[in-house]
Amino acid sequence: MNSLCSAAVFLAVLCTSSGLLPAAEPSLTRNIWPGTPPDETKSLPPEGDQTKPSDKLIAGRRIIKLGNVSTPQIAVYRPTKDKDTGTSVIICPGGGFNILAYDLEGTEVAEWLNSVGVTGIVLKYRVPARNPQKRWLAAVQDAQRTLSLVRSQAGEWGLDSSRIGILGFSAGGATAAFAGLLYEHRQYANVDAIDRVSCRPYFGLVIYPGALVERGRTTLNPEVVVPRNPPPMFFVQAFDDPVSVHNTLLFAGELKTAGGSAEAHVYDVGGHGYGLRYVAELPVTTWPKRAEEWFARRGLLHPPARPGS
Repeated sequence: MNSLCSAAVFLAVLCTSSGLLPAAEPSLTRNIWPGTPPDETKSLPPEGDQTKPSDKLIAGRRIIKLGNVSTPQIAVYRPTKDKDTGTSVIICPGGGFNILAYDLEGTEVAEWLNSVGVTGIVLKYRVPARNPQKRWLAAVQDAQRTLSLVRSQAGEWGLDSSRIGILGFSAGGATAAFAGLLYEHRQYANVDAIDRVSCRPYFGLVIYPGALVERGRTTLNPEVVVPRNPPPMFFVQAFDDPVSVHNTLLFAGELKTAGGSAEAHVYDVGGHGYGLRYVAELPVTTWPKRAEEWFARRGLLHPPARPGS
């Protein structure tokens, strides 16, 4: 059994053993780098679920905490043909750049996107962080490579190359944000022809992000510089989030100052790390409906017009 198949089986077993329904099988899994990823200098223990029985439940259910990721991969989840809009979203799970909340902020997100006709592409980026000064760096390298890879394969995979977005939660939200900021500055040397394809996301969804504001302060990190022509972004965060809500408010404001487009939903309560799991008393968990409305207003939920139609 090859490593890609074994990874899919591994995740299915984790879901079954946790009492969760296993996610639908991806239509495609693929390593994003042809060899060793950039800036790798040491070996890690084997990749695996690091969830403990004592860990907090989310909406009454456990989550998969995938750790020691050294081989970044994508898992592509396609909607049914009758719903397929051609739009696709690269999904970056959170986990503090230590682990990946692979189901809560990954496969469950792909399932939601599929329900509205959007292809969900779960990015298993490298964790834990490699660079202590730029904890986001390895994740952003993997995200930029993935954006170029998906765009280069869009025709073969039946995707619209002009409607590829990125979505992330927490540390993955920072990854999505930096991918939207740094598309003119690839964070690694080109490896092959794929890296000559644009890594600019068409849009971004940044959900309870971290790492954008300087720790203990209410100013953006120096690396957060909005370029010309930033992609439109959609934000969600709760005011009582222990990760400062200034990550959303200041970044959205900076996009406006730069002439970009931002839609920000800030709720009074909700905390952090809820993913898409609905909790009746927490309106913040209805955010996917707001995102669907945003998708619809931007024309992302219908197939692109054909020439002459």
